Amino acid sequence: MNNQVRELRGERGWSQAELAQKLDVSRQTVNAIETGKYDPSLPLAFKIARLFGRSIEMIFTDAPRVVEPEEE
Repeated sequence: MNNQVRELRGERGWSQAELAQKLDVSRQTVNAIETGKYDPSLPLAFKIARLFGRSIEMIFTDAPRVVEPEEE
């Protein structure tokens, strides 16, 4: 599952530790979610969505992530 957690966190200038504290999870959990190694539980996904003021579908997707080629 792909997600926008890293981008949303970065927009707010929060560290992984700060986001983890707001979500009441470990920094390692935030890192695992951001890297796609862990899919959050539904209650945690709702908590993340509420924190960022977005719907779950706007943050999490099962579609492949499209990586734009770097401009030369």
